Amino acid sequence: MDNTPAKLVFIPNPAHGHIMSTVQIAKLLVDRDQHLSITVLVIKFPSFGSHTPTTTYIDSLAKNNTTSRISFIELPQNEFPPLDDSKSSYSFFGDFIDSHCNYVRNVVADIVTQPGSGRLAGFVIDMFFTSMIDIANEFNVPSYVFYTTNASFLGFMFYIQLLDQSQNVVELSNSNTEVSVPSYAKPVPTRVFWDIVQTREGMDYILTIIRKLREVKGIMVNTFLELETHAFKSLADDISTPPVYPVGPILNLESVAKQPSDDDIIRWLDSQPPSSVVFLCFGSMGSFDEIQVKEIARALEQSGHRFVWCLRQPPSDQISKLPGNYEDPGTVLPKGFLERTHGIGKVMGWAPQVEVLAHIAVGGFVSHCGWNSLLESLWFGVPIATWPVYAEQQMNAFKMVVEMGLAVDIKLDYRKDVLNVKANTVTVTAEEIESGIRRVMEDTEVRTKVKDMSDKSRRVLAEGGSSYASVGRFIQDVRGNISSF
Repeated sequence: MDNTPAKLVFIPNPAHGHIMSTVQIAKLLVDRDQHLSITVLVIKFPSFGSHTPTTTYIDSLAKNNTTSRISFIELPQNEFPPLDDSKSSYSFFGDFIDSHCNYVRNVVADIVTQPGSGRLAGFVIDMFFTSMIDIANEFNVPSYVFYTTNASFLGFMFYIQLLDQSQNVVELSNSNTEVSVPSYAKPVPTRVFWDIVQTREGMDYILTIIRKLREVKGIMVNTFLELETHAFKSLADDISTPPVYPVGPILNLESVAKQPSDDDIIRWLDSQPPSSVVFLCFGSMGSFDEIQVKEIARALEQSGHRFVWCLRQPPSDQISKLPGNYEDPGTVLPKGFLERTHGIGKVMGWAPQVEVLAHIAVGGFVSHCGWNSLLESLWFGVPIATWPVYAEQQMNAFKMVVEMGLAVDIKLDYRKDVLNVKANTVTVTAEEIESGIRRVMEDTEVRTKVKDMSDKSRRVLAEGGSSYASVGRFIQDVRGNISSF
């Protein structure tokens, strides 16, 4: 392999689920190539406050960075008015990202003029940051994408671009039918389609991104071949798709390695029998109104299973948008619930998800089906009960339950408008939730399949594994592109 010192510039999406896995793949790449260095350009979203999981994580990166060949540069934070009804969320997000192009241009110009920094090998960008491709072109270097969700969904994105040329995708998405999407082994119900394609404005926004995605030199995907064999075959059959590299599962497992934990919830789990606890957690944007909270509580009591429940308070307005922790969760729970479940369950706000899933006492996971959460659950061999909330999570739930049999469903098509705290949302009944909890804790067939996939997920990253080899191919291709420009 060419040992010329080389540098990649990473521009991750600052959303919590995106930036954490992006930093992890950066660490993996520099571990595999001792002559590669990476500069991560950190963008901060406006109006989310200063104490969110994302800002806390970003602030800790530079302080705790132990890898000299990874550096972090925080870009200036633009003063942007908060999102309101005068502008769609798509326009707001696109304008916000585009406003950082000049900052990126200036920082990269400084990097390439620094002596000893290594030859600029390219940009690695988030899937939504395609405007940065034009900046990479200005420096005559290739762009790559680190795709933080799965290969099936990547195939869906490319497919809807082609489908839109012959059908009205917006109308189709709002109908009640099924569509044969090449990257999915079974027909996909339109009721689980990505919510962004359900409006013309959203469709136009995402088509712009998809067209730009076809320009990149390659796409690293946070998944592995054995989990998505069908999807990777369909992507390989599409000659218009850039090369795709399955490099996952890319997870942040550093907290698990720090043993023993002094966290109260971990100490409580230590006293529970193996595989006896169901864990309910709905991601950084996951919260429910009081009616839904009471239904969940009823279901937990009726199921009789031990539980850990991350109960988050909905945002009070359109400014913060992020859920918080209740000062007193008893104000929204059924009267006497905490007393009746004392010793059986734990209700808390934020929880160390990876550490909880890693614990031997946890036997099931009620999840919003964010891709990182699904990968973590598979890694630790914990079966999933699906309760998707927004974005592509409904399609993730369909994939896990219907296609692969690696999960049971509470709902496949539940959908919540996380940008509108006053939007009406269907309430999932206690009976539906209890059924899902019982099945995820008691279905031995699903548990066996998840354990088998857990074993595979660990083997693929070891030398000789499929993702190990794919990371090697990506590094070789990056170095091959250096010699060609």
